[in-house]
Amino acid sequence: MPIKSNDPAKKSWIPVSDNSDFPIQNIPFGVFLTRDDIITIGTRIGDHAIDLGALHQLGYFKDIPLTDDIFLQDTLNDFISDGKKTWRLVRNRISEIFDANNPELKNNEDHKKIVLFTMDEIEMQLPVQIGDYTDFYSSKEHATNVGKMFRDPENALLPNWLHIPVGYHGRSSSIVPSGTPIHRPMGQTLPAGSDEPIYGPSKLVDFELEMAFITTDANVLGETIPVNEAENYIFGMVLFNDWSARDIQKWEYVPLGPFLAKNFASSISPWIVTMDALEPFRVESPKQEPQPLPYLQQTGKKGFDINLEVDITPENGESTTVTKSNFKYMYWTMSQQLAHHTVNGCKVNSGDMMGSGTISGPTPDSYGSMLELTWRGEKPLKLKDGTERKFIQDHDTVTIRGFCEKSGVRIGFGEVSSKLLPVYQSKKK
Repeated sequence: MPIKSNDPAKKSWIPVSDNSDFPIQNIPFGVFLTRDDIITIGTRIGDHAIDLGALHQLGYFKDIPLTDDIFLQDTLNDFISDGKKTWRLVRNRISEIFDANNPELKNNEDHKKIVLFTMDEIEMQLPVQIGDYTDFYSSKEHATNVGKMFRDPENALLPNWLHIPVGYHGRSSSIVPSGTPIHRPMGQTLPAGSDEPIYGPSKLVDFELEMAFITTDANVLGETIPVNEAENYIFGMVLFNDWSARDIQKWEYVPLGPFLAKNFASSISPWIVTMDALEPFRVESPKQEPQPLPYLQQTGKKGFDINLEVDITPENGESTTVTKSNFKYMYWTMSQQLAHHTVNGCKVNSGDMMGSGTISGPTPDSYGSMLELTWRGEKPLKLKDGTERKFIQDHDTVTIRGFCEKSGVRIGFGEVSSKLLPVYQSKKK
């Protein structure tokens, strides 16, 4: 089935600015609270959100086999479970409805009042109920930088890193949508020169520039997913800030890896950009040496050219872009991550989320964390207001943006933006 919605010449009757992340070629999916306090599933074109629940009730999807309530839910999980054929049919139909040359809805003022909202009339929600969350460690540049800092600079990568997409299981209960503030975590740390840990606030809170993909129901328990079929089970992608407490992590991660340093908060962008929308932006992924084992050997272009950047904004201050990177640098691809995740028969469900791991490029201005950008705090960054940062300070806002651009079409993710607040103070007496 062709992806009709990707035609670069297509225009919408909804106004779209030249630098918008959301032209008619995007058609992402999300969940929002309307001006009438109704939660609905929707999409976005330009600066307008579209109520897909209302659109369906008005009969605009009558030729697509959908349940009556598929868009009247507070998560996308059931829609994602319907599979790739349904996703494509719905996106193609939305593209048709909002095409500049289609008067069907364009000239129906009553229906437009029901289905269209300006972005300031809605409140974005977490788009899926995330049952399970796995974070990978798939940037060779990032893993090498960390290895140089904390292990042998001559042997920065651990022996398994070039053979498997390394990952760990995270905590889905702490994943929040963009705009949700987070609190500086408490935990155990080991002060320099001490043999005994102390308990207190983390002093080294960091962002991690990541992306994440959302899966559909992929397999039954015991079944593996072949690497070249894996993308059939990936619904789309979001921007992802996997907040990290570096001092807590340093003390706790041996021998079982990240725990409290990672599960206090992770932030995602609210619009899921589908794999269909990203199709025109495929690129070759980095050459893998040594060659992976057969179950990880892939064919075709599995990388994606997604420009990424991170801003830090002090309270009442001006934002400073501290890094620019690209998803195409990832050594292990999403297809390899999902294939490896299921090679042991692990079951993957609709709404599961897989984080890429920190995305770092080959140059210091493309590193994906403060840990690397300041090299453990040894080289502080100067912000536009003259202040310096080794790590993230209380009341700083971290904003990640991402977009693809080709043939005059820009497909973006919007942003994931979160403020770091001081340690949570309980209101209980």
